[in-house]
Amino acid sequence: MKILLYNGKEYLYLQSISNAAQFAIPYAKHLCVGKGYDIGCHKIEWSFPGSIPVDLQLDNNDFEAFKLPNEKVDYIFSSHCLEHLDNWVLALEYWTERIKIGGTLFLYLPHYEQEYWRPWNNKKHKVCLNVEMIVDCIKSLGYKKIFVGNKDLNNSFMITAER
Repeated sequence: MKILLYNGKEYLYLQSISNAAQFAIPYAKHLCVGKGYDIGCHKIEWSFPGSIPVDLQLDNNDFEAFKLPNEKVDYIFSSHCLEHLDNWVLALEYWTERIKIGGTLFLYLPHYEQEYWRPWNNKKHKVCLNVEMIVDCIKSLGYKKIFVGNKDLNNSFMITAER
């Protein structure tokens, strides 16, 4: 088993290879159906199957986290993206406007226990998020049927909710 050593702590090496979405996609396939976006996929081949991939890293991509078509979609899937944005609350508000009533928001986010992902250790991350913060925010946005998957072996957590 490959191990990643960071600040004297051992983590599974798989956390360092990017494409965190691969651990959430099997679950999300049951909840994210119809037409939707994968926001922050980084590479087309890493995007949620059948989604419209949205990432600044993609060539010829006209969309980004705060620049989506006005059309409402059935779901938004986002893996390890919110922590990179200047204002995650505004992003969730904006994304909510793009999801149909009855549609799905699916978030996969880094857990605080993985020290490398904290913003003072990883300058690509702008914020540490936790389950309680996200749940409180999406409740305030009117989401219901909120389900939480706590820390997994990738030191990440999933939250899904219905608009």
